[in-house]
Amino acid sequence: MECHNIVKKEIQKLICQSIEAAKLVTPDELSDIQIEISRTKNPDYGQFSCNIALRLSKKLGLNALDLAHQITDNIKNQEGLEKVEAVPPGFINFFLSEDMKAEVVKQVLQQGAKYGSQTTQEPKNIILEFVSSNPTGPLHVGHGRQAAYGDSLAKLLRKAGHQVYTEYYVNDSGRQMNILALSVLIKILNLKGASLTLPRISYQGSYLEQIAKEIQNSTEVNIDNLLEQGGLRDSYPSCSADEEIDKLIADFQHQLGIENFDRLTDSVSSLMVTSIKKDLEQFGVVYNNWFSEREMIKKGLVQKSIQQLNDNNLTYKKGGALWLKTTNFGDDKDRVVIREDGRSTYFASDIAYHFDKRFRGFDLLLDVLGSDHHGYLARLGAGLAAMNEPQESLEISLVQFVSLFKENKKVQMSTRSGEFITLSELCEEVGKDAARFFYVSRSHDQHLDFNLDLAKSKNNENPVYYIQYAHARIHRVLEELKNNGLTFDKQSGIDNLVKLSTQHETEIITKLSDYPSVIKQSAKKKSVHSLANYLVELAQHVHSYYNAHRFIVDNLELRNARLALITAASFVINDGLSILGVSAPKKM
Repeated sequence: MECHNIVKKEIQKLICQSIEAAKLVTPDELSDIQIEISRTKNPDYGQFSCNIALRLSKKLGLNALDLAHQITDNIKNQEGLEKVEAVPPGFINFFLSEDMKAEVVKQVLQQGAKYGSQTTQEPKNIILEFVSSNPTGPLHVGHGRQAAYGDSLAKLLRKAGHQVYTEYYVNDSGRQMNILALSVLIKILNLKGASLTLPRISYQGSYLEQIAKEIQNSTEVNIDNLLEQGGLRDSYPSCSADEEIDKLIADFQHQLGIENFDRLTDSVSSLMVTSIKKDLEQFGVVYNNWFSEREMIKKGLVQKSIQQLNDNNLTYKKGGALWLKTTNFGDDKDRVVIREDGRSTYFASDIAYHFDKRFRGFDLLLDVLGSDHHGYLARLGAGLAAMNEPQESLEISLVQFVSLFKENKKVQMSTRSGEFITLSELCEEVGKDAARFFYVSRSHDQHLDFNLDLAKSKNNENPVYYIQYAHARIHRVLEELKNNGLTFDKQSGIDNLVKLSTQHETEIITKLSDYPSVIKQSAKKKSVHSLANYLVELAQHVHSYYNAHRFIVDNLELRNARLALITAASFVINDGLSILGVSAPKKM
């Protein structure tokens, strides 16, 4: 039970009954009026407030304060309400009784980690895809933000009552993988004594040498024959960069043998995926499934999708390529699904992949993508519609870019060789907890300035440290209690919660009561940062309470009541941090 949500509904009901009793409007008019109950920020004005009198005054041409008094006159002696008052210019404020405040803490203590969990009337079966970086290089700090947001969103949606299945789509097919394999192959040959140069289009970075060292003595790929053959070339100066790389791939496929080259590509891809998995697991992100594009193509799913598009009369040939009529479904232009050379496009794979998601029974296909995919929704939505699937089954959350700052200066995100600062390097510098929290501390659709110095600091200016320290301070009190040979009687604490009447206590109780609605609204809006902000505010109230009051007091009933309150606060902090993938240490 979420007592404060129930209170809101009861207040709405009481106001409706009062308006009806005063005959201020007709029953039909009353049914069209939306009565909004909001949380007050100042406890002097109670816990809830309503502006219905202000809104009705314009409609009825009456004084708003007089209307507010008419409404409050009919709301007296209600269970759970200490008082109801009308104040200028026409607000109605509601003050909860001590029993109702105590009910909040009681719920938290009894429900523990389940407090705030929602039961929705329409739970969705969601497949949440996020990061899905090409396995052509290590994850960088931009991918880290997508990982932190996507993983936290999955946990948040589960807390809100939905079924969520997380998936990483591995783009392990096509030209990019051949280019990666060629780049690694050249590194291997150089390790074996050759002196080849990477072509103009190739992958760069020290990670290539690491992969090359792991593969160079592989028995699956016979590379030594290439050196024995000789005549290896690494460039076609008279060709364009694109023509050059295609010619070089063809050369090495011929010299190494197609099967050997494909085995090399598979080995390189496997090592890259393993590395990406390791980085994500160290970041606290574990997926339900890793979905291979290459395997999807082997199973014929892409070809089947294209055949269905053909059968639906939604394709046409132009310039030797096969085009899909995506403009029929709201896209700004038609899209190629089969290139002139007969190869399917990445867009064709995307259509097949998302159609497969629907085939697996998911109601909502939720993709978390980088902000450079801003045109993706219309394009892919059109592709789904062409496959007779509802466009509204697809939702996309775009995650904005990240900039790193150190000593008030923007950090160069890549080296001269084109290597980006990796996610693992960031975690090594600031720690996993700080990285996870800072990534989601701002709305995902806004650019993030990541302050490295602040993230590493151990003071109250660092929000993640501030929240974790609040949790640790609570457990310090409980440890002190134990060291003094005393115990916390939870039932006594619950029975005496009405003794909690200071402003600090009321503020914490009010904040704890907000947690269920924070979960509900954050999940609905997919705004993970709202939960992060809530935890900062709750921690602020805990620190203020800790600094102002003693907990291990002589009065046994008051002691247990205060211990019950801070224990409840620790439960909510721990649960909120777990959703964000951040630890809640008991000692700091």
